[in-house]
Amino acid sequence: MNRNELIVLKNPKSPISEIFRTLRTNIQFMNTNQNAKTILITSAFANEGKSWISSNLSIAFAQTGKKVLLIDADMRKGRQSSIFNISPLPGLSNYLSNSCNNTELNLEEEIIKYLRKTDVENLYVMPSGNIPPNPSELLNLPQMKDLLEKVKRMCDIIIIDGTPCQLVADSLIISGIVENTIIVTASEETKKDGLKRIVTNIENIGGKISGIVLNKVPIVSKDYQETYYYSSHKTKK
Repeated sequence: MNRNELIVLKNPKSPISEIFRTLRTNIQFMNTNQNAKTILITSAFANEGKSWISSNLSIAFAQTGKKVLLIDADMRKGRQSSIFNISPLPGLSNYLSNSCNNTELNLEEEIIKYLRKTDVENLYVMPSGNIPPNPSELLNLPQMKDLLEKVKRMCDIIIIDGTPCQLVADSLIISGIVENTIIVTASEETKKDGLKRIVTNIENIGGKISGIVLNKVPIVSKDYQETYYYSSHKTKK
């Protein structure tokens, strides 16, 4: 497990960990009357921190006693298997490919084969699996929506680490079948016009944007030795 990235686990009393708990609380409050379980984390481009946000937010939810599943839906450059130091195979791509050819694999007990238990209590990860030749086509299959419906009966929260929206269509497809989408942006990196295009594209396919996480915000603090730390600020659209 890469504890350097999993700050909520490594240093739960740090200011960053508190920010993740605040984000968790905001999401819980937002979903009080909706019983929503699925959350897509996406971004405009690569290296804006969506995988880091996804993993630490998953830990924050698991620490409340909720059963959490983190799905790595970036079947092109998935990172969750390396972050949690788990086997990358089999994973999401393998499940979707196999379910096309064998309907028996749609059974809930068969889904367990594609999940990994982590060192964090209550937290499971479905890695991205083998790199398929057609990630977008796999995500567009009815089996992806069917998978989410089944794991919703197995878990309290499902967090999906998607792809950057400006590069490929994968996350746009997922945003249409989840209950919440959160966009990660990087301070002084993400362009406003690019963010507006993402919002428009997601809304055009019926996706619900629940908020934005502003990442890589420079912080100056005498009490905190690092010059910069990642922070998150959820804002209503």
